[in-house]
Amino acid sequence: MTDYLVNATGLKKSFGATCAVDDVSLRIKAGEIYGLVGSDGAGKTTTMRLLVGALLQDAGEVSVCGYDILKQSEQARSQIGYLSQRFSMYEDLTVLENIRFFAEIRGLSATEWLPRSMEILEFVGLGKFVDRRAGQLSGGMKQKLGLASALVTRPRLLLLDEPTTGVDPVTRQDFWQLVIKLVSQPLSPTPLPQGEGQGVREQSEGVSVLISTPYMDEASRCHRVGFMKAGKIIAEDTPSNLRARLNGRVLELRGSPINVLRHVAHQDEDVEDVAAFGDKLHVRIRADKSDLIINRLPDEIKAAGGTITNLRVIPPALEDVFIALSESSHD
Repeated sequence: MTDYLVNATGLKKSFGATCAVDDVSLRIKAGEIYGLVGSDGAGKTTTMRLLVGALLQDAGEVSVCGYDILKQSEQARSQIGYLSQRFSMYEDLTVLENIRFFAEIRGLSATEWLPRSMEILEFVGLGKFVDRRAGQLSGGMKQKLGLASALVTRPRLLLLDEPTTGVDPVTRQDFWQLVIKLVSQPLSPTPLPQGEGQGVREQSEGVSVLISTPYMDEASRCHRVGFMKAGKIIAEDTPSNLRARLNGRVLELRGSPINVLRHVAHQDEDVEDVAAFGDKLHVRIRADKSDLIINRLPDEIKAAGGTITNLRVIPPALEDVFIALSESSHD
């Protein structure tokens, strides 16, 4: 069995003249949460659909748990749980009926699907709502039902396509706790597919999660992150290693009026970018220029009629890194 649950190389996919995925390669280990991060139109959803076999790639190869997604599609898909961006449950069916439907179309017997469904519904916090119709669930509960449906066959790979878009911060937090729990405390063992011998596969091999998101705070929860822009992965590493690329090069600037602060900072020859973060600015500077800028910027802002209340070097955020990488990818 391969060391990687996902091994994709050189994926390309175009729609007419638009290249949605451009030479994307991904390797994801067992027990890893991998974040595919980028803005709308970056190519995240198309990449997900290529990995699950819902779209045919123009070039490249994909294997899931050692199975070629094109040549061994049934075996590969049996290892995958997929949660799409939109709620796709049947709203006239109850929670349990929805889970049963997805379990049975994946080939679970009557003696298998009920105990599995109940375990998973308890896991996601819907154990008390088995008889509630899906159309009567809140947004957060619908999201959990979608996750439960994706988990019903005990997949080794879980693909989550922007699962928290449009939900409130508390629901996002709850959802992420479930994802982290799934990786660290897996559900019960999975029966081996036919042809792999008897017994069960030990979950110590690990469940992998590939999650796409536009949110940098979610990206920071992942073991590794791939920043995606215009169909390409422009950088890939752990969140801490990505942030380290800008160590000592981000200043936090507070004061008023903020438009004056932004304009003056932009004019400085050693400033590469100025971005708003709430009521403050993040000023990205050239390497080894922090002392110089901290000494001269207050006088420049004062001369322009502005006032500084705070100017200091801070640890870079993933947003800072993504902005910098996005700019450099145009070079």
